[in-house]
Amino acid sequence: MSDVRQEAAEPAAEPVPESVAESVAESATESTTEAAGVAQRPASASTEPVVLVIGGRPKIVQKARTLGLRVVYLQYPGSYGEAHRPYVDQALLLDYSDVERLLPLVSALHRAYPFQKVVSLFELGLLPAARISQALGLGGTTPETVELLLDKWQMRQRLQAAGVSPVAAAVGRTEDDLRAFVQRHGLPVVVKPTREAGSICVLAVRTEAEVPSVLARYRELGALLDPRDLAGPLEEFLMEEYLDGPEISVETLSSDGRHVVVAVTDKVIGAGPAGFVELGHSMPSRHPGPDLERAEQLVSALLDAVGLRDGPAHTELKLTPRGPMVIESHNRIGGDRIGELAELVYGIDMDSYALGVPFGLVPPLTESPAPSGGAAIRFLTPAPGRVVEVTGTEAVREDPALVELEIAVAAGALVPELTWSEDRVGHVIARGADAGEAIANCERLAAAVTIRTEPVGRR
Repeated sequence: MSDVRQEAAEPAAEPVPESVAESVAESATESTTEAAGVAQRPASASTEPVVLVIGGRPKIVQKARTLGLRVVYLQYPGSYGEAHRPYVDQALLLDYSDVERLLPLVSALHRAYPFQKVVSLFELGLLPAARISQALGLGGTTPETVELLLDKWQMRQRLQAAGVSPVAAAVGRTEDDLRAFVQRHGLPVVVKPTREAGSICVLAVRTEAEVPSVLARYRELGALLDPRDLAGPLEEFLMEEYLDGPEISVETLSSDGRHVVVAVTDKVIGAGPAGFVELGHSMPSRHPGPDLERAEQLVSALLDAVGLRDGPAHTELKLTPRGPMVIESHNRIGGDRIGELAELVYGIDMDSYALGVPFGLVPPLTESPAPSGGAAIRFLTPAPGRVVEVTGTEAVREDPALVELEIAVAAGALVPELTWSEDRVGHVIARGADAGEAIANCERLAAAVTIRTEPVGRR
């Protein structure tokens, strides 16, 4: 469930209420007056197409401008910063997850600054983008399709009805529900939220004796997380049969119902109390060709079943003894820098395709690209505690195999227990002549970075 909460890394900036806020407020209901808007450039007649972008890192609006698009932008107030400003024509800063309150504001914004398409490459912006597109008659992926991909139980039901990758699953709320599922389907089983990503609260029950402790751990993890990082309260959970085998993800770009595979990503998945947190990715996949062909065919059937016709998708699978099986899918580019890996290995900038194809600025991808070299990422997960020192970074930064080193902690910072993707404290991306060499380089460089911690409270 790679990355979703990318907004947290954005530089914060105070919203500056200007003309957009005023024009929107005049047309919207009084209940939406908390929203703040920012005017980046004076409104003027232009032949440039206009896109509404919802959420995401500054690179998204930068790429939109590079393609020749004018940008209207929706973002959380604390996630909008100086890095966005040069590329944004008009911005509306508010909690865009509240779609019912958002729609009248965006309708007024559309009248003042008309846009032709709505794009979001950020998990929490997918449903607002679909709802806005539908309300304004702008086409694009439907809210029904987005809901099928956001809600894992709905997706399982749709796939079951279509005969695509049938997996035993049910929704539960109590320990009795979990015990009943175990009795019907055997062990092991997986417990996870119906609507989350980032490896939040994904746990395995391997013995009947673990049922109470796993469910208690699920509740504990839900209480530890900031509610702003969750799609909703973790009051219910999805129970699924455990799928055994290596995990991969298939990265695709679709146009008018034609699905083209950009890359297949091999994954390193953690285990233990942290559940199934993703610890690394690499491209191109090193699994046998026939397995990958079956996986690609399955992904195409899944995307057809949920009605996805256009744009990127990131679909996670297990290569089980009975063939590839779907874990989940998203109508966005994979997180965890998977898009960057795809560009390094395959030369495909999936962000630019997602932004440019709807406007005819980029031709749709018609065939899968051939790989050129390999790339890998490994995440840094030191022991929980207070950081004493970080060493080894100078030599790593000078290594010719390094593509990117990012460390989010320094001496004095607290490293939390690893419970989901956002608890990882950094990463290394490396390249190589092929995937094997890239992985070896990446693991060598990651091992050269030492983040020494001590238990909190120790003098």
